[in-house]
Amino acid sequence: MRQATLAELAEHGYQGLTVENVAARSGVHKTTVYRRWTGVEGLIADALDLAAEEPWPVPDTGTIEGDLRELARMVRRGMDPTATAFVAAGMQDEAAARALNGFYTARHAQSAVIVRRAVERGELPAGTDAEEVVRATVAPVYYRLFIAHERVEEKDADRAAATALAAARAGVL
Repeated sequence: MRQATLAELAEHGYQGLTVENVAARSGVHKTTVYRRWTGVEGLIADALDLAAEEPWPVPDTGTIEGDLRELARMVRRGMDPTATAFVAAGMQDEAAARALNGFYTARHAQSAVIVRRAVERGELPAGTDAEEVVRATVAPVYYRLFIAHERVEEKDADRAAATALAAARAGVL
């Protein structure tokens, strides 16, 4: 069911996601889907739970500057119809919101190794909150995409990384 949900999201986006299409793609009756997942938000929450378990390719360029820049660029490149659908569902359904939170919590925790390596190399002060640096890096990208509905260019991702790095070096994070 998860793969069918992801395929439907990629093909039709959140607005086009239906229980009927997911059921048909999975070869089950729609009542089976409704009984277990109650609707599209439940399907999305389940798909997000699966995605949170997937490994995230954490950058390792050898410098905190390069790692944060690549992280912001990866987030920018990863914003496809499926990711947008996950966010849209999280804004409309409590179960999807919990799953979205779990997904991002897992991604931030996986990415925090970037900051811990930088602290070990002496690039950032001891006591730097690794997950907060990750959040500060990716938040401007998400803001532009989902709040302001702006296009995010590579230079915007680079600026977000540079801003987070400056704050971390200053001991703010």
